Amino acid sequence: MERKKKSTDSVAEFERELKKAEKEKYVLRLYVTGMTERSKRTIQNLRDICSEHLAGRCDLQVIDIYRNPVLAKGDQIIATPTLLKKLPLPIRKFIGEISDTEKILLGLDLKPKK
Repeated sequence: MERKKKSTDSVAEFERELKKAEKEKYVLRLYVTGMTERSKRTIQNLRDICSEHLAGRCDLQVIDIYRNPVLAKGDQIIATPTLLKKLPLPIRKFIGEISDTEKILLGLDLKPKK
């Protein structure tokens, strides 16, 4: 009897955490250098990911380091494009092309690790 109760508690706790994760707000900063074709492609790829997987709970800031070098310095950006996930914790950085959707979803904790 005790074992069944413990199992039920674990399931309930998992469901609570899942609902909490579904409501969490994501704060993302994408650092680019100018509005090059690569930058535009990266921005569009990330917007597609946000609209499909984080609809209504994503704050995406696109920062051109030519126009705002202070933010890049403060976040220790050394290459572009760089995606910085500020919230939810832990903070994560993705450097380079943002075209591998599966990799980004895994890094944002939106897809379970296998």
